[in-house]
Amino acid sequence: MSALAAEAGHGQGNDWDDLIRRWESMDRPAGCKVEIIEGIITVAPTPSARHNNIAYRVLRRLAAAIPEEWGVYQTQSVAIPTRLSAFIPDLLVAPLAAVDGPAHLVPAAMGELVVEVTSPSNAGTDRITKAAGYAEAGVPLYLLIDQFAPGGPTVTLYGEPKGDVYRVLGAAPFGEPIHLPAPFDLTLDTAEFPVG
Repeated sequence: MSALAAEAGHGQGNDWDDLIRRWESMDRPAGCKVEIIEGIITVAPTPSARHNNIAYRVLRRLAAAIPEEWGVYQTQSVAIPTRLSAFIPDLLVAPLAAVDGPAHLVPAAMGELVVEVTSPSNAGTDRITKAAGYAEAGVPLYLLIDQFAPGGPTVTLYGEPKGDVYRVLGAAPFGEPIHLPAPFDLTLDTAEFPVG
């Protein structure tokens, strides 16, 4: 991941509003994902085909399990002002009403579940920084699909956030199922995830 420092220009500060103004007004390279991670505007290339294939398989399962008044979003930015962060999770499950309007950002706290699929360049950020941010925002469930985990590809479900820490609710290597509790009550078959 390539990072662009969100340095203050003349007459600009590094508070939340200034970061958001710079983020919204910047020229974005075509085909790149632009996030704010703890006060730094970052630019990353689009994910690999394998990464997108995993996200799509999870999206299909989630879409079939959620209430009609919820949606599964792939490119929705979520705000965590207390951490000077605006993440774009691979998948966000949130009420349709929360993701309605002209703003680019919705409060991360509106999410019922966020899903991140690691890439080689962002695995550490997904494991540590984003987990802490989502927990602090109060997102009830965080599903980390870690293709590059040190012990082999693993899916970890986090929940019960307290401060900026989650409790591990379950973990499974690719190939074994993992269950998402209510309100999803869904078992994901990780054997469907491509590896290699």
